[in-house]
Amino acid sequence: MSKTNRQFVLASRPSGYPKESDFDLVELPVSEPNDGQLLVRTIFLSVDPYMRGRMNSSRGSYAPPVEDRQVMTGGVVGEVIKSKNSSFQEGEIVQGNLGWQEYGISTGEELVKVNPDIAPISTALGILGMPGLTAYFGLFDVCQPKAEETVLVSGAAGAVGSIVGQLAKIEGCRAIGITGTDEKINYLLGDLAFDAAFNYKKTQNYRHKLKELVPEGTDVYFDNVGGKITDAVFPNLNLRARIAICGQISQYNLTEPELGPRLFQYFIVKRIRMQGFLVFDFINRYQEGLKQMTKWLHSGKLKYRETIVDGFENAPTAFINMLKGRNIGKQLVKVSDL
Repeated sequence: MSKTNRQFVLASRPSGYPKESDFDLVELPVSEPNDGQLLVRTIFLSVDPYMRGRMNSSRGSYAPPVEDRQVMTGGVVGEVIKSKNSSFQEGEIVQGNLGWQEYGISTGEELVKVNPDIAPISTALGILGMPGLTAYFGLFDVCQPKAEETVLVSGAAGAVGSIVGQLAKIEGCRAIGITGTDEKINYLLGDLAFDAAFNYKKTQNYRHKLKELVPEGTDVYFDNVGGKITDAVFPNLNLRARIAICGQISQYNLTEPELGPRLFQYFIVKRIRMQGFLVFDFINRYQEGLKQMTKWLHSGKLKYRETIVDGFENAPTAFINMLKGRNIGKQLVKVSDL
C-alpha cells in the first residue's frame, strides 16, 4: 500500500466548461481507520454530469456544492484494505461515494458490497449502478411506456441514455436516439439495435429531422440534454405523451442563460405530462432494479460500453471530456488494479 493519498480538490469555480486548473492535485498521508471505520483503496472512479453542478457556489441544487479546497465528490469502486468494522472484511469490494481520491475512510454506512462474480466490478458504477438504476426507474416509473409506443432518448449514447433505449426495446417499444457523432450513431443502430438515430451536430433543423424519423409522433421522451434539442421535441409529441427530465447537460456550462421559445401550449392541447426525477427517489427499490437489470445483462438483452481513462492524475481530463460528449457509455477513471 502506498503511504501517500492523492486527492483532487476544488481549486476554483468554473466559468463555462471546467478547466484542469480548476482542480488541484494534493498529496496527504493515508489515514488510518478508527474503530468502526474501514480504509478503501480506489480501483475505479466515476465522473458524471451532476458533478458540474456541485462545482457551482449556488445552494439551489438537491445537494450542497463542493466547498473550496474540498475533495471533489464522486462514486468509486474499491477494495477494503483495512477494517475496524465487523460488517466489512479486508479484501472485499465495495462501492460508495468516497470522492476523487486514491484512499477513502468510511464508516460503512454509505457503502454497498460488490460481488465480482456477478459482473466486472466497474459495472457497479455503470449499468449495475447509479446510471442503470436511473434509466430503469426513469423509464418504467416516470414514463410508463407501453408496447409499440415510440421512445425518444437524447444523450442516447451516454451512460444513462444507452440503457434507456435498450430497456425501451425490451418493453416492445420503438427506440429513437439523438447523439453527437457518427461513431455513436453506429453504436446505437448496430450494437444496441435502436430503430433510428440522428447526429444533432450534423442536423440543421431538429424539428424537421424528428418529423422525418418519427412521422407517427413520440409517446415518451427521456431527456438528458435540454436546450434546443428538447425545444424541437415538444411539437412532435403525441397525445398524452410523457417526458422524464433526467439531465440538462447542454445547460450546465453556459455562462449566460439561453433564451428559448415558449412551447408549453403543446402541454395543454396534447395533455403532456413532464416530470423531473432523481434516482434517489427510488432508493428503497434499488434491489428490485438491480435484480432485474442483472438478469437482463446475463441473458444478453442488455449491453454496455465503458470509456476508461487510465491514471488517477487524468481524472479532470476524463471529466471535461465527458462533459463535451467525447465518451461512449460510462466514463470511468482506472485508479489502480484489483
